[in-house]
Amino acid sequence: MKTFTVSSRKKDQVIDITDIIEQHLHDEKNADGLCSIFVAHTTCAITTADLDPGTDQDLLDALRRLLPRMNYRHPHDPSHTPDHILSSIIGPSLVVPYMQYQLVLGTWQRVILVELDGPRQRTLHLATL
Repeated sequence: MKTFTVSSRKKDQVIDITDIIEQHLHDEKNADGLCSIFVAHTTCAITTADLDPGTDQDLLDALRRLLPRMNYRHPHDPSHTPDHILSSIIGPSLVVPYMQYQLVLGTWQRVILVELDGPRQRTLHLATL
């Protein structure tokens, strides 16, 4: 397993991590397999998305509109409870096949980290099968 970090610069941010993952795949013995990526945090998530200009902000805007404004009961800091909920909806992990050390993605797909409580440094774990 490999561990690496990604730093966000904004409260809400979409970060393309596709190239970082593929760089790590080149260190693997097997040219083909499955790549599992896991983010070890509760206020960010991993998924795939189209990253045409503006689509990152569209995604963030849509996510924020999913949750109602209400009195959250999170004891630590209720102000970031929506960040926890949204990251749970998206999820902390993703499994993507790879061939010849390249992720097998659709034409427009990129692997992204969705930051919901930045700016922060995030720890990700990558394992291959």
